[in-house]
Amino acid sequence: MQIKNLMSEDLITIDKDQNLSDALKLLRKHNVSRLPVINNKELVGIISERDIANKLGSSKYESMPASRLHVSSVMVKDVFTVPKTMQLDEVAKIMLEKGIGSLPIVDDDKMIGIVSKADFVTLAVGIAFDKITVKEIMSDDLISVSPSERLVHARRQMIEFKVGRLPVIEEGKLVGMLTSKDLMRAFIDFRKKVPEKYQKSQIKEVLVEDIMSSNPIFTSKQTNISEVAKIMMDTGFNGLPVVEDDDVVGIITQTDILRLIEKLES
Repeated sequence: MQIKNLMSEDLITIDKDQNLSDALKLLRKHNVSRLPVINNKELVGIISERDIANKLGSSKYESMPASRLHVSSVMVKDVFTVPKTMQLDEVAKIMLEKGIGSLPIVDDDKMIGIVSKADFVTLAVGIAFDKITVKEIMSDDLISVSPSERLVHARRQMIEFKVGRLPVIEEGKLVGMLTSKDLMRAFIDFRKKVPEKYQKSQIKEVLVEDIMSSNPIFTSKQTNISEVAKIMMDTGFNGLPVVEDDDVVGIITQTDILRLIEKLES
């Protein structure tokens, strides 16, 4: 299958000179996690929730409101694109090798669509994926945080290990999830509520439990990939903790499913 048959043609873009507040409104309105950035209709970058969370949480920008930051100062400038005729497995391989969540699709150097890991997940529903279980593709190399850890520490964990979500574990039990989206919203709300002169000291007092999502959805090793894909599609979650006998034993993400599809397609 060529990637043009999977890509989304409903392009939601933002200009590089718009401010971060505009990007946040678009992300929220359209329930997407990243936006292509344009300049005079030309693709010049990509901005994602993770990029925003990383920037807003940095010491350099910790007290600067989103309305004063331009998209161009946060976006990733080195954008990879692929032609609409490229095969699915080739596109998946590029996304895995480059560690990126989406790829703009071009035709004659013009952006005509975009494909994300979430689009690939829609392919993982059917008989072939009913026979594959979570334990076969999940990651048991788990990066997690505790509810009592500081938010700034959780942000550093996400950056260091290049992940967009962290299971929150207390005494071996899953008590919540923390995502890039949670971080992004927390940093924005913090700026609105706390006077600028107090922000540098008070941000260190914000804990994971203050912003994490409680009662997280999880799965088991025996669940088949079709079921996991359906949960991801229904909820918009891009990763699910794997729990056995009340213990967190791993995590399965859109990246794991993308890797499986790349393997099967090739």
